[in-house]
Amino acid sequence: MLEPGMNKKFNITGCCYPDRHYMVDLTPRLQEMKTFIDNGEYFMIRRPRQYGKTTALKLLKKYLENDYIVFLMDFQRFSTADFESEEAFTRGYTEELLRMAQNSRKKITGLDKTWLSAAENSLREAGTLSKLFVLLSKLCETAQKPVVLMIDEVDQASNNQVFVDFLAQLRNAYLDRDETVAFHSVILAGVYDIKNLKQKIRPQKQHRYNSPWNIAADFHVDMSFSIQDIAGMLKEYDNCRHIGINIDQIAELIYDYTLGYPYLVSYICKLLDEDMKAESWTREGVLEAVKIIVKGPNMLYDDMVKHILEYPELYTMLYNILFKGESYPYQVYDQAVDIGHMFGFVVDNQGEVKIANRIFETQLYNYFIMELWKRNDRQRELMPEKNQFIENGMLDMDQVMRKFYEYYISLLDEEDTDFVENQGRKLFLMFLRPIINGVGNYYVEDCSRNRHRTDVIVDYKGEQYIIELKIWHGEEYQNRGRLQLVDYLDAYHQQKGYLLSFNLNKKKKQGIFEVVIGDKTIFEVVV
Repeated sequence: MLEPGMNKKFNITGCCYPDRHYMVDLTPRLQEMKTFIDNGEYFMIRRPRQYGKTTALKLLKKYLENDYIVFLMDFQRFSTADFESEEAFTRGYTEELLRMAQNSRKKITGLDKTWLSAAENSLREAGTLSKLFVLLSKLCETAQKPVVLMIDEVDQASNNQVFVDFLAQLRNAYLDRDETVAFHSVILAGVYDIKNLKQKIRPQKQHRYNSPWNIAADFHVDMSFSIQDIAGMLKEYDNCRHIGINIDQIAELIYDYTLGYPYLVSYICKLLDEDMKAESWTREGVLEAVKIIVKGPNMLYDDMVKHILEYPELYTMLYNILFKGESYPYQVYDQAVDIGHMFGFVVDNQGEVKIANRIFETQLYNYFIMELWKRNDRQRELMPEKNQFIENGMLDMDQVMRKFYEYYISLLDEEDTDFVENQGRKLFLMFLRPIINGVGNYYVEDCSRNRHRTDVIVDYKGEQYIIELKIWHGEEYQNRGRLQLVDYLDAYHQQKGYLLSFNLNKKKKQGIFEVVIGDKTIFEVVV
């Protein structure tokens, strides 16, 4: 017989249930949400895909049931035909209310029988939104407890004028609450912004702009997972499976790569639990899981590619941040920033735009680099054979740096010099990726990505390699760079690091050097 919880698993598809899945404890977030509801707020839970919105709503419904009557509607249950006219929408909406009210498995109690009869009778008549809201007002007036309305997947409806009109009626009912009985609280959940409804922002198409939801309260409940959240979930798992996980270490490492994005956290845990051995709950195991996720396919990566192609301004911003070291202020009224935030690709890092997590960052690098490879036949032809960089199954980073030096010089001989020098960092990542692809990962440290310096961290079969990329600004600046790299090596407990400098001077000093500073060795390449 299985111990309690042994039949649980990590879930990345659909809603999560505490009795079936290993989950972060959402109780503190539910308490925060209930405060909004107790205050009678109307608000929007606007979060990216796979961010736990549906799970939170279902748990919130259960959490509220002692104090409220809760209707949780999912617009994915509505067909396209349900939004074609007021009559169709009114009928579909009323049928859904009755279905929830009379559900044999989870019947909503506290509703007036007269109202139920009136709702059933309304289905026999031609409906309008005004009639629907008379019915909804009567529902709230006769119910034994305050009524809360939740609508999940509102994106399914946001291209339809009838839904815009429905929101406008909700707004009017809210504003007239002193005169007319209305829902105590309304919560909408989706990816797209309903507060300033642009009908799912569509590039190169005319937008219908409306603001029927400008009564919505700002909703700032953090739905990402903290290190402590992840540790709590792992503790429950380990108490059940008795693996002996170093919980604090693994929780911190998972957070480092995901920044608490719920889907990515659960995906890593799912891979470690189901697709690997128990001893894979180690640093090496997490890195292997990250490699699998980065490689894809998965729904978030598919969405990412679709959206960056759909929105050119988003494509340009992400490309410039990654390859040019450009800084963008985190201004939500900028369309590229707003779209990137909406889809979860970027976050606010002390007022600047930052790629949301290392996994997304690596996937973006890989995508952009692959697109560049496709367009440059000569660079592919000059690329050396991959097998010369592997010795006894491990990466020979010294050889990688030597061969990049030769590769770069060859490009200088054949391409426009200004172009090659200004694309140096991009060329290095284009050179590096096919060498480690399928076995290792790489990422760029956020604190170092700027026009003058970039730190690339390569993970290959559990080994880490630190490469600092710099623009040459003279010997004194170079010495400071070496000392900076030494400090960085100390932080990563490494004895050897790599310094790649791009010297843009006409009378340039080029070559490969080895520099020893204290107990650290720096393999230095100047091109």
